[in-house]
Amino acid sequence: MREFKRLTPYKEAFELMLNDLREIDGVEKVPLDEAYGRVLAEDVVSPIDSPPFDRSAVDGYAVRAEDTFQAREYHPVELEVIDEITAGMESGKEVTSGKAVKLMTGNKMPKGANAVIMQEMVKREGDRIYVLRPVAPGQNVAFAGEDVKKGEVVLRKGQILRPQDVSLLKSIGFKSVKVKRKPRVGIIVTGDELVEEFDEEALKAGKILESNSALLKGLVRQYFGEPVFYGVIPDDEEKIKAAIEKAKAENDLVLVTGGSAFGDKDFAHRFVRLLFHGTTIKPGRPVGYGEKVFIMSGYPVAVFAQFHLFAKYALAKLAGADFRPVKVRAELTERVPSQLGRYEFVKVWYENGTARPIKKKGSGIISSLVKSNGYIVIPEDSEGYLEGETVEVVLY
Repeated sequence: MREFKRLTPYKEAFELMLNDLREIDGVEKVPLDEAYGRVLAEDVVSPIDSPPFDRSAVDGYAVRAEDTFQAREYHPVELEVIDEITAGMESGKEVTSGKAVKLMTGNKMPKGANAVIMQEMVKREGDRIYVLRPVAPGQNVAFAGEDVKKGEVVLRKGQILRPQDVSLLKSIGFKSVKVKRKPRVGIIVTGDELVEEFDEEALKAGKILESNSALLKGLVRQYFGEPVFYGVIPDDEEKIKAAIEKAKAENDLVLVTGGSAFGDKDFAHRFVRLLFHGTTIKPGRPVGYGEKVFIMSGYPVAVFAQFHLFAKYALAKLAGADFRPVKVRAELTERVPSQLGRYEFVKVWYENGTARPIKKKGSGIISSLVKSNGYIVIPEDSEGYLEGETVEVVLY
């Protein structure tokens, strides 16, 4: 089998890919219930103050703070309770000197009151309370606009909407939101050895159950895209060419697994003008990219690495997402060797500040993916990491 004349360093290949891509057009308005994980298409400006009025931050009594300044446990201040309100109510009474209104967390502050004393800090007898400690003006009060001010940009274009972001949108009156169209991602799996359904006789005869489609569909959905599966294509030059051409015409990005090296039946890379083909990454060095098409390995672990090192960033660029993978610092539980010139993708299990390398090796060992929740990378100029060394783990 012919080898690569040159392996493109990972960072060079990554930049070639990223510079080739542009954010796609297309915006849609979706209900908030459908906005989770979507990419915001425009800045969001709050139409209101939130909270819209001064409100109590605790259960207690709205008072004039000045009336409590002399309060001590051994010398309490007596105030008259002139009203009591529960959740959602508003008092029509004005708090003047020597008066108080009983209220709950979230109630609008009555006119005249400028502080709330917690109910635990008073003793009550009938319509009288005895304040045991002083409060300062503004104490235990959430002021109008304290959370969000009217006219404030609360979310920026490109934000990947999380539950807390959607909650904020609802709190300021939004029922729907404009998001970017999901990039369409064509998925093509190639290989004579593959079958799509369980067939015991076929497996005994040397066939393999195809799983790359399930892997890539899930990853594409996780990272902003909408997968379109074109099926398992046999190692037939014309059929692979036709599938790639069709997928290119119908999608924003195409992922092809199998046919990325130089075997007699490795056809996929022949039908794309590649910006690079063959990189320093391990596993998955035969990866190639060009014309918004990734030519990927056939083995699932290599496909997984290629997706995380390249394709998820391509999808983020297409979707206009402000994507920043979650990274944590961790102490390695054992040594991880590597070779100079190799950019190695090492699966780990991260827990309680430690990273345990997954010992199962091999690009076809899917169970090694299941037993990992993140990865570390060893750059080309390193021979690996020592046990106890602090490394950066990218979580997935």
